[in-house]
Amino acid sequence: MSTKPTVGWIGLGVMGLSMAKNLLNQGVELCVYSRTKEKAIPLLNSGASWVNTPAELTPKVDYLFSMVGYPKDVESIYFDDDGVFSTLESGQVLIDMTTSSPLLAERIAEKAKNFGSFSLDAPVSGGDVGAKKGSLAIMCGGEEEIYDRCLTLLEIMGTNIQLFGSAGSGQRVKMSNQILIASTMIGTVEALLYADKANLDLKKVIHLIGQGAAGCWSLNQLGPRMVQEDWAPGFFVKHFIKDMGIALEDAARMNLKLKGLELAKSFYEQVKDAGYSENGTQVLLKVLRGLNQQ
Repeated sequence: MSTKPTVGWIGLGVMGLSMAKNLLNQGVELCVYSRTKEKAIPLLNSGASWVNTPAELTPKVDYLFSMVGYPKDVESIYFDDDGVFSTLESGQVLIDMTTSSPLLAERIAEKAKNFGSFSLDAPVSGGDVGAKKGSLAIMCGGEEEIYDRCLTLLEIMGTNIQLFGSAGSGQRVKMSNQILIASTMIGTVEALLYADKANLDLKKVIHLIGQGAAGCWSLNQLGPRMVQEDWAPGFFVKHFIKDMGIALEDAARMNLKLKGLELAKSFYEQVKDAGYSENGTQVLLKVLRGLNQQ
């Protein structure tokens, strides 16, 4: 590794690209990998360097961030023959920001420890808007010393950052976040469907009740997109379904039943079945409106 701290980044999706760009804009020396090189072109044009595999990336950096889609993707980039662990060196720090399985975060931490290296699980909340603005909430699990070492980099991407405990803790906080959002999204959509049926001005409704006790991120940020019938993904339906599945699986391991989350997931399964898994989570309004018109 170089004497100047360098950062590696894996995964350049809707949020990952903006997060990596914020690091680059702050003068961080950045080396990137993505399954699709075309996604990296904006970063490469701004001074980032490129590698062809995670294994090629790892020896070049001091800090390696990952932000991919599913736990299976995380497992692949870390544990495959050409993955991170095939070339990991002592002292490096791995920071997985994917919303993933707490048990997988624990596996990564244990494996990194065997190399004399370190890891944080650091999933985020705030959607595409927060990623672009560098205002994400970042929930961390890992050793306090490593968290402190990474904090300067995390602060480029987020404004509300906290360590919650050992490996897997960050993922479990993110699951709490997703459980809350799941039910909130149902309430937001049904509130707007009701207001629309009552011939109310939805923009005025959102503006007023969004400032009161009913105010929430889903209403204030996604409500206007729903009114405009803007279904572009700030956060994919397919990833939300994945997150709810992880939360339900982890809850089952705790002998905890989450009936509200099960119901919310069933609604989003209908969204998927309707062909909208690549849209933003706000597309739930379109699907439930259609069901009410049948």
